Amino acid sequence: AVRAEREAALRAEHAQRLAREAIAREMHDVLAHRLTLLSVHAGALEFRPDAPPAEVARAAGVIRDSAHEALQDLRQIIGVLRSPDEGAEDRPQPTLATLDALVAESREAGMKVTLDSRVGDPQTVPAATGRNAYRIAQEALTNARKHAPGAEVTVTVTGRPGDGLGIEVRNPAPVGDVPEVPGSGQGLIGLTERATLAGGRLEHGPVPGGGFEVRAWLPWPS
Repeated sequence: AVRAEREAALRAEHAQRLAREAIAREMHDVLAHRLTLLSVHAGALEFRPDAPPAEVARAAGVIRDSAHEALQDLRQIIGVLRSPDEGAEDRPQPTLATLDALVAESREAGMKVTLDSRVGDPQTVPAATGRNAYRIAQEALTNARKHAPGAEVTVTVTGRPGDGLGIEVRNPAPVGDVPEVPGSGQGLIGLTERATLAGGRLEHGPVPGGGFEVRAWLPWPS
C-alpha cells in the first residue's frame, strides 16, 4: 500500500510537470510573436523620432493592435487554465489554413515574407498537425524579425498524407546593425519539444552564406 501510494504520487508529480511544460510552451509561442512586434516598433519610434508622420502612425497602429491581440490571447490562456471546460472555444485555434493570415500580419508589420505552400488543401491537414506547423512558423518569423530585421524571409510548406508535413523558414544574414531585442532564449527549445511530442522532428541552424533556417517535419497520416 505504501509503495502504491508513492508510485501514485510520482505519477501525479510527473503529470503536473508535463502540464507545466506544455503551458509554458504554449504561452511562449502565443505571446512572443505579439510582444516582439511591440518591442520592434516601439524601438523604431524611439530611435527615429523624426520619422514621417505616416510611418509613425503605422507603427503606432501595429503597437496598438499587437497589444490588444496579446491581451486577448492571455485572457484565453488564463481562462482555459481556470476552467478547462469553459472558454476554450472563444477564439478559434490556428491551423495550417490560417498561415496565410499570419504571413499577412507579418507583412503589415513591415516584414518581407514569401509564402510557398505546396499543400493542396490546407483544410485536409489534421488540426493538431496544422496547429503545430502554425506555431513553428510563427516562432521562426518572430526570431527572424528580432535577429534579421529587413531581411526577406521565405516560408515553405510541403507534404501530403502518408509522407508527412514539412515546414521550412529561412532568412538571409541581416544587413547593418541589428537592434537588441530581449528574449527568453527558449523559443527554439520549445519548438523542438513541440515537434518531438507530436512524433516529428525539428532542426535549426545557420545556412551557407549566412542566414538562419528552421526545418521541421510532422507526421501526416494517410
